Amino acid sequence: MLLVAGVCVALGVVPTHPVATAPPERQDVEHRGACYCRAMGELKCVGVVTKLACDKQCAEALCDDWFWMERLTCWNWGYGG
Repeated sequence: MLLVAGVCVALGVVPTHPVATAPPERQDVEHRGACYCRAMGELKCVGVVTKLACDKQCAEALCDDWFWMERLTCWNWGYGG
């Protein structure tokens, strides 16, 4: 009886068919977000672009500081711009 119970437990643990899993995330998909550039003490939103485009645009614009916020739109800071 113990032998039959042991076989039943062993068969229950070993899957007889592959288990479905979620597909891996695609690494080539780039998210868009708000790109901010600070130059001459003024912070402005460059636009909603990818991280790579934000880095490129801000480097070309000679920004003192810049940052990118994934999946966000530009914030106008309440001044209507």
